[in-house]
Amino acid sequence: MDASEYTNLSRVEGTHWYYAGKREMVRGWLQRVRPPAADDLLLDCGAGTGRFAQEMEQQCRVMVLDDHEEALRLLRAHFRAEQVISLAGDRVPLPDGSLEYVTALDVLEHVPDDLLVVKGFHRLLKPGGLAVVTVPASMALWSDWDVGLHHFRRYSRPQLKKLFPAAEWELVHTNYTNVVAYPAVWCLRKWRRWFPAPAGAARAEDKLLRPWLNRLLRWLFVAPAFWPISFPFGVSLILVARRRG
Repeated sequence: MDASEYTNLSRVEGTHWYYAGKREMVRGWLQRVRPPAADDLLLDCGAGTGRFAQEMEQQCRVMVLDDHEEALRLLRAHFRAEQVISLAGDRVPLPDGSLEYVTALDVLEHVPDDLLVVKGFHRLLKPGGLAVVTVPASMALWSDWDVGLHHFRRYSRPQLKKLFPAAEWELVHTNYTNVVAYPAVWCLRKWRRWFPAPAGAARAEDKLLRPWLNRLLRWLFVAPAFWPISFPFGVSLILVARRRG
């Protein structure tokens, strides 16, 4: 991402319904499938500002990884040097089978070869270890948002599942999320395609809302992510996969 995107993210992610809700959703699925223990080790890939990893430090050991210098500057301010990995090349410099958890929150869409990244997750995890990923969904929502964030793609559920073959992974959960917001997001992004915002204008998605509306949207985002319903669409996807032995 551009350096300005990290500044913007740091400004809003603490309370913004989407960013805070995404972290809550991932923490909830970790607790539901394999609650972290104090000695477990979690690697947050594409850790950005480090907010999610900081929250997870209350439950387990964490390491953070990124390849953008602006992100690494932020991460080094919040974590010890030995916790921060600066990725150079395709191989994460950690031993095989050294982790209980790998998380990648809106990361796979930023890399040209997403399958290679998932193979790296498999190498790093112990048998029975969990990978939890979130990605943007539906190419129908492609917009200046994706261009500004340097996305290569948005995913369908079959595309995301294909990255985690059954011979190597047990798919615990895969579903669309942010379902309620989909119609509004679709309309907003079509509108911006026809009527682009002035250069430098703040994106509507990043505006901090009134507290009551922010709480409502966060609940509408997070709560359905745990319902036993297979949604046919959504703004995002979440996948929870267990590494086979």
